[in-house]
Amino acid sequence: MGLLQGFFFCSIPGLMHDPTLPDGENRPIDPARRAGRGAVQNASSRFDLARLEEGDGWDIPEDRPGFKTQVSIERPRSIITYNRSPDLPFDRSINPYRGCEHGCIYCFARPSHAYLGLSPGLDFETRLVARPQAPDVLARELAAKSYRVAPIAIGTNTDPYQPCEKEHQITRACLQVLSDFNHPVAIVTKGALIERDIDILAPMAKRGLARVGISLTTLDADLSRRMEPRVPGPKRRLAVIRALSSAGIPVRVMTSPIVPGLTDPEIEHLLRAGAEAGATSASWIMLRLPREVSEIWQSWLAEHYPDRAEKIMARLREMHGGKDYDPRWGHRMRGEGVYAELIGQRFKVYARKLGLAITSTPMRCDLFAVPPRPGDQLSLF
Repeated sequence: MGLLQGFFFCSIPGLMHDPTLPDGENRPIDPARRAGRGAVQNASSRFDLARLEEGDGWDIPEDRPGFKTQVSIERPRSIITYNRSPDLPFDRSINPYRGCEHGCIYCFARPSHAYLGLSPGLDFETRLVARPQAPDVLARELAAKSYRVAPIAIGTNTDPYQPCEKEHQITRACLQVLSDFNHPVAIVTKGALIERDIDILAPMAKRGLARVGISLTTLDADLSRRMEPRVPGPKRRLAVIRALSSAGIPVRVMTSPIVPGLTDPEIEHLLRAGAEAGATSASWIMLRLPREVSEIWQSWLAEHYPDRAEKIMARLREMHGGKDYDPRWGHRMRGEGVYAELIGQRFKVYARKLGLAITSTPMRCDLFAVPPRPGDQLSLF
């Protein structure tokens, strides 16, 4: 992950640790202050050289406000990130933002905040990084003579349509660049704000250049609000699928992550709801708990579902050789064993029944072309 340059906070100067947050492992945050947030703790970054474990002796009760979202600015030197993972359907992606205000407690991207010296816990949800120069950098990288076109994924790490996109509009500007270059793009989101960009995405989809995946984890509004505190509710996400599909944009319903003992009974219902809303394909991934996510998840689970916590973790460890998580390629997304196979079979059978098991048509790469710039000499032939 690249270094931050020209980094500043809109509300406070510098990238400083918030002194009002608790430091150290498993230090809880006052529930009254974290309303609308997912993480129940804010453990230090794993890269911190020292962790404060002792209190300061200030035990006088006092009222403290809730945590406001802070957005800082990064000037990236590059924006396209390449990967060689054999279990991902893309080899490149862009992320307009670091951190995500949606606050999904299970988010596998949380550990990436540690590289910024911030906590994968509450910091990940409240201390965001925007990259407003991303569209210009993207255009420069696409125009390079060495560039070879292949679909770009957006939203694979943090959501490109989280609330701050309404103000910054970085995702929209990146989409406009991709449209200008006739470059194929695949988007993953939970955000309803994507409807704003149908005017760009629909023409791209008509040219075979765009498709969208909408993550639908549960139809239970209460569970969704606890697990994904600032994400549009299930009904609203189904409305997004309808809007996109009605505009001719191919939509995949993503029943991810599946949480054993919590959301797994809903698999068939999620697929049916997605199909009825207009989705044409579907996918699933089992809950992943890399690095700090395991501790963050288990703290949340103990607070919200203490009666199921032991069973849920036992199922997960059963699929990962007794560990909370196994990062091996070909294994990390699904796990292994009887339970994992059962989930896979249930999904496969019902997706086929609903017509969601079709293989998507590859997006077009043959239309890619660098658009002329002001002052360029145009060809006569």
